[in-house]
Amino acid sequence: MSSVATWPNQAEQWLDARGKGAWIAAMVLGFIFFWPVGLALLAYMIWSKRMFNGSCAKRTHHSMPRHRFKSSGNSAFDAYKSETLRRLEEEQDAFESFLQRLREAKDKAEFDQFMDDRARKARSDEAEPAGA
Repeated sequence: MSSVATWPNQAEQWLDARGKGAWIAAMVLGFIFFWPVGLALLAYMIWSKRMFNGSCAKRTHHSMPRHRFKSSGNSAFDAYKSETLRRLEEEQDAFESFLQRLREAKDKAEFDQFMDDRARKARSDEAEPAGA
């Protein structure tokens, strides 16, 4: 019974690891072979917001390793490769958080500009009737 309950989760993780293209391919194949399956996949993709996000792989970013690689047979090289990939993932995370902070700062600057323009317009509207 437990294998029946886990196969949808395994399929979902497998498709997420391959990205949005895999989800779309599964949906198209579902429509081709049995249209209700394709329709169900489309509904699930919309409901889970997989259809409109940048990448499905980002969804599982912290829950599973990004890179699984085949062992070369040389433990020193494998350790070096693993450490390099870990370091690159940390740098990517740092860069993504930097970009997020940059977007937030830009949003705040735009909002502050909007509020300043609004206050300036309100002051000029108050000044006009007094001068007329």
